[in-house]
Amino acid sequence: MRVGIDAHTGVESIRLPGGSSETASAERGVWSAPTPSREARFQTRLLDKVQVARLEQNMRERTSDSPRTITLLHIVGARPNYMKIAPIVLAGERWNQTVAFRVDGTTGVADPEPRSAIRFTQLLVHTGQHYDRELCDLLFEDLGLREPDHSLGVGAASPITQTARVMERLEPLLNSLRPDVVLVPGDVNSSMAAALACVKLRIPVAHVEAGVRSYDREMPEEHNRVVIDHVADILYAPCSEAVDNLLGEGIPAERITFVGNTMIDTLDRLLPAALAREGSVRQAVRLASDEPFILVTLHRPSNVDDPIQLGRLLDAFAKVAEHLPVVFPVHPRTRARMGGFGLANGKTASLRMVQPLGYLDFLALMRSASAVMTDSGGVQAETTRLGVPCVTLRTTTEWPATLRLGTAVLVDPFDVETIVATTLERARPTRSESTLPPVELWDGAAGDRLVHDLADRLSR
Repeated sequence: MRVGIDAHTGVESIRLPGGSSETASAERGVWSAPTPSREARFQTRLLDKVQVARLEQNMRERTSDSPRTITLLHIVGARPNYMKIAPIVLAGERWNQTVAFRVDGTTGVADPEPRSAIRFTQLLVHTGQHYDRELCDLLFEDLGLREPDHSLGVGAASPITQTARVMERLEPLLNSLRPDVVLVPGDVNSSMAAALACVKLRIPVAHVEAGVRSYDREMPEEHNRVVIDHVADILYAPCSEAVDNLLGEGIPAERITFVGNTMIDTLDRLLPAALAREGSVRQAVRLASDEPFILVTLHRPSNVDDPIQLGRLLDAFAKVAEHLPVVFPVHPRTRARMGGFGLANGKTASLRMVQPLGYLDFLALMRSASAVMTDSGGVQAETTRLGVPCVTLRTTTEWPATLRLGTAVLVDPFDVETIVATTLERARPTRSESTLPPVELWDGAAGDRLVHDLADRLSR
């Protein structure tokens, strides 16, 4: 076995007998679980016969021009999907501008076969699962992305109806475009529907943020994660626990690549721009320049669809507001429930409730908050990267690393007194830079690793 470093991405290449190679983090560290072994986790990612047949079938339908063009189709259904996809789109654009060479592990001499013979064409499809024109326009601007190439307009509906609409409306588009790989991020209904449609049409699927598990089958997202992971051809894991989960469910190691968290790529890239807006954002929510405050997000059905539970959480927020200002950008779903349940009254009078914020404005507030109360897994991960205390209003999480580092704690959302006490106890008196080590591969380079891996797989 020979070990070298790839010049394009700086990731370790483990060359196994027969000339195959596997890519893993150069900073991977020691795995806590004794089995499967390190070698088993990162066996060469040779596609199995079925996957190879799918890829070759797609390739035959294209010309053999050099460089070979690979079409990637990105499916997004909700705003958080864009934070996960944007780094991949940008990494693909960088790939097209860069000549990448494989480095020999013993001599350090560039391999004469450049993988830049592959070039990526990337298309964006918005399903319309959650779509607000004004918010999406602002998000595209914040992330530096163009508008979607195709919109399905499925709209709000029950999970079953929504899934069916996405599959039905995506089918003719997939048949027309015949992409080489379809990338589905996260765990929303649109991602699951797109993955199922691709499997039926024999189009390879790559799951971005594969393997995360809360092991809470009451969460609709958990169903979607499991289904996507077990039908997808390529699984891009954001953390080591996700790799463990996938292997534990019997998914072959060659389908899994540990790349890190693409959502953190977006945070790292845009944090300077967000901090430049902090003053204006604070002014908009009536906060002094250095005034401590608590930031709140709330949107999960288990917390907002029941009037008693939603009222209980609003009571908790109001009690915290007796000690520190509480800034609450209200999710459209939550605002609708509050109005329908008649809760937009005295319970919320002390809260600084605002409309949903753009990504940069929200990031600016999150970075400067004394603490964050949320039921969002994404916000829980982002606060860990920022070193901001997070009180997660759930009893389970798909991001155990955030608990291990101590940035986040789980609190029973039915326990008002514990929510209040925990939030006030964990709130930072003043803002300070995080001294915590980052979660493994949450380093701003996940998108590049993912594109590098795709190019490797598709060049075989």
